[in-house]
Amino acid sequence: MGKIHHYIGALTGALFLSACIPATTAPAPRAPSVAHNAPASDFERGSLGEVVGGDARPTWTLQPVAANARDIAASTYIVRPGDTLRAIGAMTGAGSEAIAMENDLAPPYTLRPGQQLRIPAGRYHRVAAGETGIGIAHAYGVDWGEVVTINALADPYILRVGQRLRLPASARPLTPEQVDVAARAAAFRLDIDDIMTGSQPALAARTRPAAFSGRFQWPLQGKLIARFGPLAPGKVNDGINIAAARGTPIHAAAAGVVAYAGDQIAVYGGLILIDHGGGWMSAYGHAAKINVQRGQAVKAGEVIGLAGATGQVQSPQLHFQLRKNRIPVDPMKQLPPR
Repeated sequence: MGKIHHYIGALTGALFLSACIPATTAPAPRAPSVAHNAPASDFERGSLGEVVGGDARPTWTLQPVAANARDIAASTYIVRPGDTLRAIGAMTGAGSEAIAMENDLAPPYTLRPGQQLRIPAGRYHRVAAGETGIGIAHAYGVDWGEVVTINALADPYILRVGQRLRLPASARPLTPEQVDVAARAAAFRLDIDDIMTGSQPALAARTRPAAFSGRFQWPLQGKLIARFGPLAPGKVNDGINIAAARGTPIHAAAAGVVAYAGDQIAVYGGLILIDHGGGWMSAYGHAAKINVQRGQAVKAGEVIGLAGATGQVQSPQLHFQLRKNRIPVDPMKQLPPR
């Protein structure tokens, strides 16, 4: 799972490159840019690092999470006629996914009377309606990616009401009186994988994109200031950075559905994620203005925002990523020749 904390190191390299290579005004994109300029009232008057537009609140903050985790001791369960894995999970307090992993069970999880199942010890949270994976992880101060791993969660990562999630050993259901909420929020870090896998409310229906066309186009034209891959020892860029004049329209690289539009990942500032289907996702960072909202269908080439210098960059630019099944791929190998 490609983690964005690698990109924090990449940002340092990108900033160094930006200092050595002056950002140049990007040539006009294929679509006319003047018609898409934001009015001065909501864009030009803002500061360079300010983000305008996008979702007012991220999905994972809409439903508060009740920290109801229970510690379950290891035990053995003898399967009875009519038992199902989910029913056994409910009876024992352990998650059915964790039980399946512990006993090397595979779908459709056929059980036989008299079969002995090992019930794994652990701390389990029972999912309530509307809760999201990110929200649950935040409530216990743990990494959502680790929750995905220890529960072997699979695409589309939508939780179900009543599901019991096994939590990392470090999970602590602290009350507001026991923890500095501001400090907890400051310490909580998200990356693109977290949003892709943990931002959907439990049992929520999600608009799915049509089949991917298999073709991408440039989100904007400009000077390449950071390439994909290693920038320096220990520093990796999961995408490319393109210099762009502030206010340059950002175009959707392909048709799809907006999976995220906001500024909750500080390193990127204004960030848009588009699900293109077929396991493909594109990301657009450092936007100063976001023109779309989560769940909105967009066409290839449609203006989704305006470039800026939000997040941890010093000059206007676009950070652009392409991911296949959550793995970052080099956009230069997927985009048309410049």
